[in-house]
Amino acid sequence: MRAVDLFAGAGGFTTGAKAAGAQVVWAANHWPAAVAIHAANHPTTVHACQDLQQADWYSVPRHDLVLASPACQGHALARGRERPHHDAARSTAWAVVSALEAGRAPVAIVENVPEFRRWTLYPAWLEALRLLGYTAAEHIIDAADLGVPQRRVRLFIVLTRSAHPLRLVVPSRPRGQALDIINFDAGRWDPVVRPGRAAATLARYEAGRREHGRRFLLPYYGTARGGRSLKEPIGTITTSANHHAVVDGDKMRMLLASEVQAAMGFPESYHLPERRTLAVHLLGNAVCPPVAQALVEAVEEQA
Repeated sequence: MRAVDLFAGAGGFTTGAKAAGAQVVWAANHWPAAVAIHAANHPTTVHACQDLQQADWYSVPRHDLVLASPACQGHALARGRERPHHDAARSTAWAVVSALEAGRAPVAIVENVPEFRRWTLYPAWLEALRLLGYTAAEHIIDAADLGVPQRRVRLFIVLTRSAHPLRLVVPSRPRGQALDIINFDAGRWDPVVRPGRAAATLARYEAGRREHGRRFLLPYYGTARGGRSLKEPIGTITTSANHHAVVDGDKMRMLLASEVQAAMGFPESYHLPERRTLAVHLLGNAVCPPVAQALVEAVEEQA
């Protein structure tokens, strides 16, 4: 199966698809840093650095599968108050329609946050796809149910040129736990109690110590009142990865880039930028490779 990856980012979709046996022949993103990292890890793929809403889809290599992860910033609940650029982010989904109109791939898998379905133009987007001959099957998948040590609920829309939607059966796997990805011997640790530490953080720390003992995850922002057990999957990784602190007794630190990489399900050998902020930003926007692999395998078996 020959695939193309739109909005390829760090390469989670590509990595998972290749693990499922697909050949990813073309990948594109508008951000040079993302394209550079994708190319470093997938050198046999043809890369394009461009605005996909302006792409010449008729020049894209022949393919059987479209993988697409259009911008979620305009849909996600974590976006904060509505801003003008959210409309531009939401509109990137129309590139999927253009790609399918030109390439007529038999199958496409589109990833986004579940709130994507609340987009005002979502019905029109589906109707445009229907006019091209595609039916849509929505799947809500938590990466933790596929063995990824992270709670990450995402919408995957499987588009097929068929009379009826293709609802995939994706086998579940035992849940991973945060303990599997944390290296307590690495990183720079700071005292939990120090001048300037927010009172809410200290209150969560005390509650976490009472509930979980010396080692646990501490939500650094938000409304949580305590800690999170290391025996559970970690919470959803964001583009900053600063929502989760690791506590070891009276000291704490933020997640390392390597821990974020493991929490997303990327292989340890995957090359990422040395700068943590850039690496974590790329990872926080990515599709978890094990989820992508499971979906592509299911498509190959059930389509």
